[in-house]
Amino acid sequence: MYKAFIRPILFLFDPEKVHHFTFSTIRFLSFLPGINWLWKRLYTITNKKLEREYFGLKFPNPVGLAAGFDKDAKLIDQLACFGFGFIEIGTLTPKGQPGNDKPRLFRLKKDKAIINRMGFNNQGVEAAVKKLKGRNSSILVGGNIGKNKITPNEDAFKDYEITFNQLFDYVDYFVVNVSSPNTPNLRALQDKGPLTEILTKLQAINNEKDKRKPLLLKIAPDLTEDQLQDIVEIARDVKLDGLIATNTTISREGLATSKDKVAAIGVGGLSGKPVRDMSTQVIKYLRKNLGPNFPIIGVGGIMSAQDAIEKLDAGASLLQIYTGFIYEGPELIKDINKKIASL
Repeated sequence: MYKAFIRPILFLFDPEKVHHFTFSTIRFLSFLPGINWLWKRLYTITNKKLEREYFGLKFPNPVGLAAGFDKDAKLIDQLACFGFGFIEIGTLTPKGQPGNDKPRLFRLKKDKAIINRMGFNNQGVEAAVKKLKGRNSSILVGGNIGKNKITPNEDAFKDYEITFNQLFDYVDYFVVNVSSPNTPNLRALQDKGPLTEILTKLQAINNEKDKRKPLLLKIAPDLTEDQLQDIVEIARDVKLDGLIATNTTISREGLATSKDKVAAIGVGGLSGKPVRDMSTQVIKYLRKNLGPNFPIIGVGGIMSAQDAIEKLDAGASLLQIYTGFIYEGPELIKDINKKIASL
């Protein structure tokens, strides 16, 4: 139904406006009697074979929603009805910020892809906490945290610390995002020195809490092998609880969309089908070098159940989708879980 009737209409309009319209529609429909029950009935699969346990958390199934879709935790209860095993909010920053100038979200329909340069647009961590305090769903929630655009890199840790502390009581795990290509100079924080410093300081704060929360790092698919090896060493040295591989790419290789259209769109992170193989290769490298038990969340180009299986075969422990959810709808979550349960 989604791909046949709803998506063709939605794809006629500006992607960011459609995103906000979809949010409003889902929220409105969720107040109608029986709708949440119907969504759960249509899309949720309950099966012991789907259950996973990593970094002290029990996941009802391994398919999560990646950060970026529900940045401000506005639709946790509603999205929980679509069959996700967990939801990641953010990226959140200490202060709300508008993000980059519009237009900043573009579809590449021939490639089943999206280019975005949103720039960590969000209402700030305090607004997200208010939403989280009012939620009813018990679904696992991750908090993806970043720095404000105006914060210089040498002070970046202060932003991560603020957001970490304010969000601590309201999420189940944390993800440090230094891999978005849409905040100036942010990716420089992936270098071994500054990244080690940020993660070490966060872990120190984390370990002082009465009960620490899992701390993960999200990395880019564009890292060289030497940079990936640095990530492996950091993960061990800082005792990270897991890695998320991967964020969007700055590459434009192999696209079916015309070069003129891609050039006209300009800079931004590319997600969707073209990222699939890149992220899978990163997962394989991490699994080989971190051993069989280190948790890796695989994300990037999962557009079908078979894509999900490829990620798991490459070494992913859990999965996340975003662009696949936009192109394929909630049926994709069900298809992936059905496939995994059948193995």
